[in-house]
Amino acid sequence: MNSRCNIQPDPQFAALKGALADRLVQIGSRVGPKNFGSLLDPLMRQVLAQGFTDSKADEGTLWLVDSMGEYLVPAYNTGPNADKLIGKFRQPLNAGLICMVFASEQPFIENDVRQNSRQSPLLDNLLQVQTYALIAVPFYFLKTCRGVISCVQLKTSNTESQKPTGFAPGDLETVQRAASVLTRLIDYRLLGSTVDWVAE
Repeated sequence: MNSRCNIQPDPQFAALKGALADRLVQIGSRVGPKNFGSLLDPLMRQVLAQGFTDSKADEGTLWLVDSMGEYLVPAYNTGPNADKLIGKFRQPLNAGLICMVFASEQPFIENDVRQNSRQSPLLDNLLQVQTYALIAVPFYFLKTCRGVISCVQLKTSNTESQKPTGFAPGDLETVQRAASVLTRLIDYRLLGSTVDWVAE
């Protein structure tokens, strides 16, 4: 029979809980699309990339809301056009499926997404690609939804025979798992830096 490891909060830290929470709120507000990439270590990048690969996506993007709360902006992308996107492209919060996921904090999966009237064409038009299938999940860190993690399958030909395979429900679960692991890694890094405790 396995015993349970039961760890209780140390009373010595109780008086500091409020100050720590306030400090983490300040830190969270300073993390944005342009500086988020500096937080990603190789393990975090691998977690995201593996999630996209295992879900059979062509590429994926991590979006963060901008400081004014008006746009979602790519903060990380695994595709060949990352330089055109990160910190540059801005998706208005009142348009598109990605922003719907951010507003509702509900995951989304759809194949043949071009048939959905809520799909915004802005990014596809910029990159001259056609999104066929989309997975998008809310992304949290420091206990707040601050963006969206999405991945896509792209259609490269107009012929039906070249149509991508599409996503299955299990692929959504894969992306959700990657997002959850990344949340924990980011929280650990920010908390560790705040209290000056980083594993050797």
